[in-house]
Amino acid sequence: MFTQIYSIQTVEEALGCVEAGADRVGVLVGVPGGKFPCAIHEEEAAKIFEALKGKAVRVLISVADNERDILDQTRRLQPDVLHLCANFTGSPEFREKMRKEVPDVLLMEAVGIVDETAVEDAEKKAEYADLLILDSVSKVVPGVGAAGVTHDWGIDRKIVETVKIPVILAGGLGPENVEDAILAVRPAGVDSLTKTSVCENGVLVRKDLDKVREFCRRAKAVE
Repeated sequence: MFTQIYSIQTVEEALGCVEAGADRVGVLVGVPGGKFPCAIHEEEAAKIFEALKGKAVRVLISVADNERDILDQTRRLQPDVLHLCANFTGSPEFREKMRKEVPDVLLMEAVGIVDETAVEDAEKKAEYADLLILDSVSKVVPGVGAAGVTHDWGIDRKIVETVKIPVILAGGLGPENVEDAILAVRPAGVDSLTKTSVCENGVLVRKDLDKVREFCRRAKAVE
């Protein structure tokens, strides 16, 4: 069971999360203070990825809205994983272009869990993606994720049992419920954003490293 922690904003925070037990660390490159929480400039993301080299799996959360910008950004940053979750959805053709332009980068597609139709969506995306992340859909943040609430884990379990690629479970997970989530779904990994972050005036401002540590400890203790 691996643990994935989103969304990191500084080198110090990234290294702190790894020390706390995170196996994967994700950063969202966008406009700071914009519609996506914890967005950082590409220059800061580059510093974080350099600091994490050899220490954790580095995930680029791209919210660009076109293929060219996403591929160029991925080539510049050279993450281990590209996560698509907002303004652009991949395809078999896009995956082939990745293999040519950024051959060492894996593709992770988000599946929004609203109802049973998510199973069909997951099956389609699993035909070309390397990993899936199953997440809740926010009422205020575009795309899939950053909702801070759980969803129907029964649908997640069905997806895990159906597709043949690794599945990461996300959506309102924190130290208090990660064990139950793992037992219900049996994913390859679990992800946390909102429940391991400090929120001030409705804004996620930084990671709570104590909560990150407890989240990772509890997740890895499940048998």
